[in-house]
Amino acid sequence: MRPLTCLALGVAAIALSAPGHAHDTGAPHTEPPGWTFDPWIVVPLIATLALFWTGWRRLHRRSRLRSGWRRPAALFTAGWIVLATALLSPLHQAGERSFAAHMLEHEIIMLLAAPLLVLSRPLAIMLWAFPKAARRRIGRAANSRAIRGTWRAASGAVTTTLLQAAALWIWHAPALFDRALADEGWHATQHLTFLITALLFWSAMLGRHTPAGVATLCLIVTSIVSGALGALMAFATSPWYAGYARLGLSPYGLTPAEDQQIAGLLMWVPGGLVHAGAALLVLRRVLKEAS
Repeated sequence: MRPLTCLALGVAAIALSAPGHAHDTGAPHTEPPGWTFDPWIVVPLIATLALFWTGWRRLHRRSRLRSGWRRPAALFTAGWIVLATALLSPLHQAGERSFAAHMLEHEIIMLLAAPLLVLSRPLAIMLWAFPKAARRRIGRAANSRAIRGTWRAASGAVTTTLLQAAALWIWHAPALFDRALADEGWHATQHLTFLITALLFWSAMLGRHTPAGVATLCLIVTSIVSGALGALMAFATSPWYAGYARLGLSPYGLTPAEDQQIAGLLMWVPGGLVHAGAALLVLRRVLKEAS
C-alpha cells in the first residue's frame, strides 16, 4: 500500500474512533468524541460571520458590479466552515486522545482555513457592518501612524515567516504542549496563536505588496522549517508528550509513539506540499506577468 494511502487511512481511523471529552488528565476516556460548543469559540465564530455578511450585504446593495462580490463571499464562507469544523467537530475532541488528530486539526486551521479567509479580504467588508460614524472612527484609527507602523512591522513577509515558525516550534516544545493538553485556556491560546500567525503569514504571501521572489523564498523556508519538525516527530521512537504517553495503547491499535509518527508525517508531507504548491503558484504568476 502506498505511504500516503496508509497515512490517510491511519488518520481516518483516529478521527473516527478516538474517544475523548475533556483535555487529558491521565484518566481513561470511554465515550466517543462529540461536538464542542465552547462559548469562547462559538461566540467569536458567530460574531465574525455576522459582521462579514452584514457588511457584504451593504456593499452588495451599493455596488453596480454585484457579480464581483460573489468570490469573496464564497471564499470567506468556505474558510469559516473549515475553521468551525476544525474547532467544533469531533476532530477537536479526538485530538485530546490522539496527537495525530490534534495535528490534523492544526493543519486544517493553518493550511486551509487561514489562506481561504485571507483571500476573501474580510476586514474591509466587515467594516461596512458598522454605522457610518463608527466606520469613520475605525478608519481614522487604522490610518493612524502608530497602527500603520505596527501593522507594517508585523505583516512583512520575513517577519510573518519567522513568527509562524517560532509559534510552531515553541508550542511543540514538550512542556508547553503538555500544558495546552491539560488546560483549556492554554489550549485556546495555542490555537489562537496558530490562527493569527497563519493569517499574518498568508496575508504576506498572497498580498500584492510582497515581491514574488521574497514570497517564494519564504514559502520554501516555511516548508523546510515545518517539515524538519514533522520529520523529527516521524522518526522519533518514543513519544514526546507526557499527556499522550500516559494513555498507553490507543483503542484503535496505535501506540503513542506510532500516533506521534503519523502526526509528524501530517506536518511533514501535506504541510510541505501546500507550501511548495503555493510557491509554484507565485512563480507561475510571475512568469505570466513577464511573458
